[in-house]
Amino acid sequence: MKIKKRLTQAEEFEIMKLVLDKFLWIGVAIMGLGLWNILNQDSMPTGLTLIITGAIVLVAFLIIIVREFEIIA
Repeated sequence: MKIKKRLTQAEEFEIMKLVLDKFLWIGVAIMGLGLWNILNQDSMPTGLTLIITGAIVLVAFLIIIVREFEIIA
């Protein structure tokens, strides 16, 4: 039986930051690709689909942050 290592709250936060940073970059990259499709290839339906997909990724990012961290107002 393997004993799992417990992470401190700071270590857990650092790992979560790395994962969420990737979500943010992926969402922005997908939206940028959609904009590039619209501007350079005159492919409006494909570009809009990519922009909407990127927005969905960023909304998923937002939901993860709201669920995972307590936001202090």
